[in-house]
Amino acid sequence: MNIIFGPIHSRRFGKSLGVDLSPGKKQCNFDCLYCELDPAKTMDAYDDVVSVEEIATAIKSALKEHNDIDFITLTANGEPTLYPHLSKLIDEINTFKGTTKTLILTNAATIDDVKVQDALLKLDEVKLSLDCATQKCLQKLDRSHSGINVENIKAGMLDFKARYHGPLIIEILIVKTLNDSEEEIAKLNDYLLKLQPTRIDIGTIDRPPAFDVKPVSYETLLKISHLFDSSLPVYIASRKKAEISASSYSDEEILETLSKRPLTAEDIEALFDKYSQNRVQNLLRKEKIKTVSTNGVEFYKKA
Repeated sequence: MNIIFGPIHSRRFGKSLGVDLSPGKKQCNFDCLYCELDPAKTMDAYDDVVSVEEIATAIKSALKEHNDIDFITLTANGEPTLYPHLSKLIDEINTFKGTTKTLILTNAATIDDVKVQDALLKLDEVKLSLDCATQKCLQKLDRSHSGINVENIKAGMLDFKARYHGPLIIEILIVKTLNDSEEEIAKLNDYLLKLQPTRIDIGTIDRPPAFDVKPVSYETLLKISHLFDSSLPVYIASRKKAEISASSYSDEEILETLSKRPLTAEDIEALFDKYSQNRVQNLLRKEKIKTVSTNGVEFYKKA
């Protein structure tokens, strides 16, 4: 039973130490089609619970071995907010973590629960998943437990955002034919304009899924990113299937592109040829474009 995994190196979160709150088996209120874990019956409470003391001891031991950790990341073989002692565990971690930051990766199905919100308020950063803006999509793609309603999730996120002062990151995993339609993205866009998260990470399947569902390409993720309002900080988190050929852009085309959608350095490397990348740096020096850092991700945008 491995409570600790990693450290994992991430562009967005640096060196992260993973903490599995359900190391014995999958315990989740979703059974997502894209999950890399085997299918399992959904649940609304853990029936296999590891003690706070055992988890805290494992984290302390790992921090002694790895003294340069940027984030302690709470996650699970399932859903970490179902862990019944989450608030107590976070309190305990906060007594010894020092300058290391804490983060949780949650599917947000319980975010309308005030007790869950109270626990998450004690974390340095929170990352919530929101694959769907409609109930039909939630039930088909995320295969949610009975009684979970997407409107309650969205209302809970808004309530939590009003209370939370740390970075709030939204993750959307795009699956081919299931939540990649313009209609579904438009509903997500409308909601995210209300939520105004710190950053929105969009990605796709990059591990073998439990069911026969397919990823979308980097090119499709790029097109989807353009469907979101340009004021939203959308970061494309998956590039493994990028097959796009780098193109030549004039100064005017670069400025036009960045006015519609801010791009990261990785996007520019994938989309722009070497000459165009040099033009980007020249426009930066001339202050016609600027860089903005959003929670560890640098975006280029028109000045």
